[in-house]
Amino acid sequence: MKTAAQILVDCLVVNGTDRVYGVPGESYLSVLDALYGREDIHYLNFRQEGGSAMAAEAYGKLTGRPGVCMVTRGPGATNASAGVHVAFQDSTPMILLIGQVGRNMLEREGFQEIDYRRMFGQMAKWVAQIDDPARIPEFINRAYSTATSGRPGPVVLALPEDMLRHRIDLIPLPEAAKTVVPAPSTQDMSSLATALSTSSKPLLLIGGSGWSSVTSERIKCFCEANRVPVAVSFRCQDYLDNEHPHYIGHVGIGIDPNLAQRVRQSDLLMVLGPRLGEMTTSGYSLLRPPQTEMPLIHIHASAEELGRVYHPSLAINAGAASAAAGLVGLGTVPRPVDPDWLSAARTDFEDYCQGLASPGPVQLRDIVKLLRNTLAEDAIITNGAGNYAIWLHRFFAYRQYRTQLAPTCGSMGYGLPAAVAAAELYPERQVVCFAGDGCFMMSCQEFSTAVQYGLKLVVILINNGMYGTIRMHQERQYPSRVVGTDLINPDFAAMARAMGGFGETVTETEQFAEIFTRAQSYSGPALIEVKIDPEALTPDASIAEIRAAVR
Repeated sequence: MKTAAQILVDCLVVNGTDRVYGVPGESYLSVLDALYGREDIHYLNFRQEGGSAMAAEAYGKLTGRPGVCMVTRGPGATNASAGVHVAFQDSTPMILLIGQVGRNMLEREGFQEIDYRRMFGQMAKWVAQIDDPARIPEFINRAYSTATSGRPGPVVLALPEDMLRHRIDLIPLPEAAKTVVPAPSTQDMSSLATALSTSSKPLLLIGGSGWSSVTSERIKCFCEANRVPVAVSFRCQDYLDNEHPHYIGHVGIGIDPNLAQRVRQSDLLMVLGPRLGEMTTSGYSLLRPPQTEMPLIHIHASAEELGRVYHPSLAINAGAASAAAGLVGLGTVPRPVDPDWLSAARTDFEDYCQGLASPGPVQLRDIVKLLRNTLAEDAIITNGAGNYAIWLHRFFAYRQYRTQLAPTCGSMGYGLPAAVAAAELYPERQVVCFAGDGCFMMSCQEFSTAVQYGLKLVVILINNGMYGTIRMHQERQYPSRVVGTDLINPDFAAMARAMGGFGETVTETEQFAEIFTRAQSYSGPALIEVKIDPEALTPDASIAEIRAAVR
């Protein structure tokens, strides 16, 4: 006989899970006990459930397999919901396992009791509770299949603690769950080729989930064969080598006006992967729904996304991998080529990457460019949300697939837990986390997690003493009326050292290179606090300039 908790762990392993991220809780102590002594699955304990859930989401991004997070009931689940929301909006496979009150306590508002079907109903693909131990294999396999099939996303399973302790006879375990992803038909690809054959100014926009390095390579081959410029959706900049002559930029927040104009001028917009949500469409103004001015070919793994906001000329229900294979299979499609369309787009992108100097003695532009020139091509860069990320998105060059970990849902606090997951999963690669002062403080306790596991990563903490993004919007709408956006911060470098890591501070650009070298050579996690002038609100505008523009 085995406990239900032991069978649960067996089912996780059968489905390829090698890590579980979590914060321990009494509601699932039996699962922790079932993990004792096992070498095929490793439990990583975090300091806060939001961090563990974001780390699990980052694992899903990095591997394409569901990241598994385990938390306790009530407060544990509510904290973890932040990571579930990231996984949902980023279309990342993830499974959240929640210890639940005993079955005899349900519907009495027992200690920390929540109905998770109602709580997570709008932010997960499937939410369920396992009441019968014999059905654990069924539920776990369905969770893996649901999390990875079609448009990937999170699944939430509640586990009553008395159920987990129950002993049952050994039951046969099924094979690993299968992933179901649609593929384009021959007619789909023929129709796409026909549309491309009459286009002189086509543009391919890529992003979304279900990608791999092979998919990225196939897209490169397609665009080379057909002289098609390629743009990427919000925070998917690593889907094509940014140094490639066909890469023309990032269609996200603060889009280069020249790129925005080029999207509008295209005579065929092919979209492979993105949902065409608010961030990628500049609030649905770059492309106005429901009918775009140019012909639109939308390829997405979820049929529900096709026609949801925009009505495409051609809708193709297909995953990124199979669609990319279909595009390569087209070979070179004869068409009327505009000789300047691609070259001008690339020139605009390269010009945009130069940027202007910002106020103050620290130039983030130059720091990011230094990293661009010194980090290895497979270095993993993580970030959360905040204006500091604008410099990273604009001046860094991602050269390999899955070297960027950033939340498309715009969640603060994501960068550090993601960096912890990346550094633990790939100890041989450089891992650099960018975080603002406000962003870092939302998950700063996970620096201790990195110390505990002896992980090598570098946090570059941009300190401007404010919630920069909100301040920017505040100044644009209510200039000089500052409420709630100022921050009084600790000595972050000293804080890192107190936690057991490396910590130094940069107050001038010239200091950064030497300090970064020392941070890289440190045996554990390191933090570099970069103090910037509060006026340096964006790469293009200071606070004073924003106020003057409003007046």
